[in-house]
Amino acid sequence: MATFAKPENALKRAEELINVGQKQDALQALHDLITSKRHRAWQKTLERIMFKYIELCVDMRRGRYAKDGLIQYRIVCQQVNVTSLEEVIKHFMHLSTERAEMARSQAQALEEALDVDDLEADKRPEDLMLSYVSGEKGKDRSDRELVTPWFKFLWETYRTVLEILRNNSKLEALYAMTAHRAFQFCKQYKRTTEFRRLCEIIRNHLANLNKYRDQRDRPDLSAPESLQLYLDTRFEQLKIATELELWQEAFRSVEDIHGLMCMVKKTPKPSLMVVYYAKLTEIFWVSGSHLYHAYAWFKLFSLQKSFNKNLNQKDLQLIASSVVLAALSVSPYDSTRGASHLELEHEKERNLRMANLIGFIIDPKLESREVLSRSSLLAELATKGVMSCVNQEVKDLYNLLEHDFLPLDLASKVQPLLTKISKLGGKLSSASSVPEVHLSQYIPALEKLATLRLLQQVSHVYQTMKIESLSNMIPFFDFSTVEKISVNAVKNGFIAMKVDHMKGVVLFGNSGLESDGMRDHLMIFAESLNKARGMIFPPSKKESKLGEMLPGLAEVVEKEHKRLLARKSIIEKRKEEQERQLLEMEREEEAKRLKLQKITEEAEQRRLASEFEQRKNQRILREIEERELEEAQALLQEADKRGKKKGKKPLIEGEKVTKQSLMELALSEQLRERQEMEKKLQKLAKTMDYLERAKREEASPLIEAAFQRRLVEERMLHEHEQQQEIELSRQGHDGDLQEKNRLSRMLNHKIQFQEMVVNRRRAEYDRLRADREERLNQILHRRRQEREYQRKIIFYVRIEEERLRRLHEEEEARKREEAERRRKEEAERKVKLDEIAEKQRQRERELEEKERIRRESLLGRSTDGLSRSPDLPGGSRPIEPAAVAPAAAAAAPAPTPGKYVPKFRRGAETAVQAPPPHDSWRSGGSGSSSGARPTWSSTRGLRTSER
Repeated sequence: MATFAKPENALKRAEELINVGQKQDALQALHDLITSKRHRAWQKTLERIMFKYIELCVDMRRGRYAKDGLIQYRIVCQQVNVTSLEEVIKHFMHLSTERAEMARSQAQALEEALDVDDLEADKRPEDLMLSYVSGEKGKDRSDRELVTPWFKFLWETYRTVLEILRNNSKLEALYAMTAHRAFQFCKQYKRTTEFRRLCEIIRNHLANLNKYRDQRDRPDLSAPESLQLYLDTRFEQLKIATELELWQEAFRSVEDIHGLMCMVKKTPKPSLMVVYYAKLTEIFWVSGSHLYHAYAWFKLFSLQKSFNKNLNQKDLQLIASSVVLAALSVSPYDSTRGASHLELEHEKERNLRMANLIGFIIDPKLESREVLSRSSLLAELATKGVMSCVNQEVKDLYNLLEHDFLPLDLASKVQPLLTKISKLGGKLSSASSVPEVHLSQYIPALEKLATLRLLQQVSHVYQTMKIESLSNMIPFFDFSTVEKISVNAVKNGFIAMKVDHMKGVVLFGNSGLESDGMRDHLMIFAESLNKARGMIFPPSKKESKLGEMLPGLAEVVEKEHKRLLARKSIIEKRKEEQERQLLEMEREEEAKRLKLQKITEEAEQRRLASEFEQRKNQRILREIEERELEEAQALLQEADKRGKKKGKKPLIEGEKVTKQSLMELALSEQLRERQEMEKKLQKLAKTMDYLERAKREEASPLIEAAFQRRLVEERMLHEHEQQQEIELSRQGHDGDLQEKNRLSRMLNHKIQFQEMVVNRRRAEYDRLRADREERLNQILHRRRQEREYQRKIIFYVRIEEERLRRLHEEEEARKREEAERRRKEEAERKVKLDEIAEKQRQRERELEEKERIRRESLLGRSTDGLSRSPDLPGGSRPIEPAAVAPAAAAAAPAPTPGKYVPKFRRGAETAVQAPPPHDSWRSGGSGSSSGARPTWSSTRGLRTSER
């Protein structure tokens, strides 16, 4: 990041970088300077730097850089020189718009330049192949390459500027201008998506303005200038939305305008309200809300009649006719009959929103149709004098459809009136804000209404009618369309009729037992039958039926008891419900009391604020009055100095000199001086007229004589010049003839030279053309070979990669198999070792068992031999067997073969001399004791030797 001591150095460095073509470095240098905290004090150099920075951003289409720079510059000059920021932003938008228009003109010029005879001569083979593959026309490609990037940048410019200028009281006018230009951009290029986003951006800005009320430099919507700017922006948004036919966005724009009016609690000017209701008529008509369309027309009529003093009688009749026809176009029955509860809630909410938009406040707890309906609208039109302003055809149509009863002639009388009405309409000359009125748009709805009225009136007269007769009575539609219309009318309870196609008749009236007509007749018929029965069979004297009632008395008592219990439970429930309602009422009363207390506190705060504002206004008025008094004194002193007024000073309002009185005196003095000056000028002008007339009278004969002399001189000069011209022309002609005769000898040589030059140039052209074709063929051949080579290289590389991949996979598989084999061998070896160890342990157990048995046998023999030995002489005690056996073994020599061994010695000798079996298995050699346990190594060695 480069640092500069002065901003001028950064600007100079940026210009040097631009001159050598390093625009990115220049932009980065200026960006570092603008975002640096060292240069936060505004100066004129910073403005020049911003101009250069903006030019670089636009040239390189760096929207993010431009936004960062403008935000930093706003911080610098927000409180010091906001005009500089305004100029920079205007320059930014101007450059972006200019570059976008330039790109568009270049694209158009490129399309015009492509209009040549031989397209292949101006295009490369790659371009032709690309056009064949993509199927894209030249205009689409040029728009995508040239126009679209600049239009994206221009749209980003508008968004950036709106984001920087939002909710700033010092830049409201520039914000409104930017919004208007963005709207025009969307309108000019039919950018519906961008228009929706733009409306959402502006809507969010207003929402944030109301959300953050403690924001610094926040616009005050109560100020007339700010309110007018915001309303103009929303009305422009509404106009563009209707022109682009974005009706949903237009309705939201109308809601924005209505919300803004409710926010500031102030009605805009009548000219704007005319536009407001005119656009509402279009929106409601497109959405199918004919009732609210008629109410909007009624509001528009009231505004035009009250505030438009230039409105002529023809335009007033046209607007009034639109109001009446719009009211008649409303369906005469309620279409929400039989709808679900959810649909009714949605319809109520929708009606509430639309009624608020046209200026009717409706309680949401009430049904909206009780307030706004077709009948109430027609009654209001009659009372407000609208019917007296309409055309005669519209008035006759209204009487036919609403008051007259002509079941057979209604359609025939309505049709010519509709034909005349369809020709009425046009542009209003004295109401420019009202759109062009065409009464023909109401003809289909009026034809449908006339059909419904005819069916309703015929149903009151006839019970049965042929389909053919009914079709002849309705010339507007065929019978299938009439049947569809009647289905909806019957569904909503407007008329009662049935169609029998098998008999070819239409049945009017409802013959069901629950119908109103049949209910009265059946009631009267039942009463008559009861009277006749009483006359034929008079009632006899009834005997006491107490005996008959006694058997069922217990059942009656039980039923009565149950009924009383049920009544008691109902009474208890009603008491509980009443107590709950009382609690609810107490809560509501408490909530109302708290709300009233809050309203009282707010009113007190408002009163204190109003008193403070009133004192402030009185102080300001006193200061203004004192300042005016000082100015009046100054004017009085100046008047005394000039001496224009002599005599008594003017005293107004109790010896009080005011500025107004002195201004009137000064104006009267100026008027008197002006009149005196005019008189002097008139007198001077009359004197000058006399002098000028006298001069001209004296100069007239002299001028005439000079004119005659001038005529003679000019005639002689003309004749002399004419003679010279003739002589020169004759000499030139003679010279040209001589030159022609002299050059005619060279004509054949000239033709031969021309043919030689043409032939040489033709040969040179053919040679160059052949060279060019050969060079193009070579280039095409070389490129074809290169493509073939590239394809082969890719093919070989793909094959080699496939081979390496297979080898790698085979190697991986081999390694996996080898590992599996090793794992299996290891498992088998482990199993074998476990088996060998198990066998070893089994053999050890067997050997231990044999050793134990052998020891037990040896121990048993030793005990028997010692018990049988004789006592020693001398009466001494016998020696212990454990001590005798080793001694005997050591003293007794080894028995020789054939030598007699006493019987008592045989057991000891056998025990000493007989070696234990498998002595090599024991550890410790010959010195080890006979009771030592064998080890695993000795056993293993033994088994190995056995093998």
